[in-house]
Amino acid sequence: MPASAFPDQNTFCRIFKINYLCAGKKEIKHLFRRKMPYLTKEKKANIFKEFGGSAKNTGSIEAQIALLTERINSVSGHLNEGNKKDFSTNRGLLQMVGKRKRLLTYLSRTNLQGYRELIEKLGLRK
Repeated sequence: MPASAFPDQNTFCRIFKINYLCAGKKEIKHLFRRKMPYLTKEKKANIFKEFGGSAKNTGSIEAQIALLTERINSVSGHLNEGNKKDFSTNRGLLQMVGKRKRLLTYLSRTNLQGYRELIEKLGLRK
């Protein structure tokens, strides 16, 4: 519900109990900015179906790596959009990259052919 739906700013602040924001003429737009999740249920199911064999096979190494790659691409896009100083997101990105690297190392030790196919399919190691 946008802030413009209320007759005045004080009514809006009273309803949503945000009096500390309403002192002065500050904008309240940022409260209503909603982003769609970058990984919806359908998108995850498609990733698991494509890389894991079925939508219920969420534990396969290939599916986990593909999901991490999707998350890494999304977060790196967020950081490149002008959020360079978002240090907590940057730390999370580095953790995801490390986890993907460990999973890829495990996959290369256990199934070298599957590793090579996955790398080619995901477009890693250009």
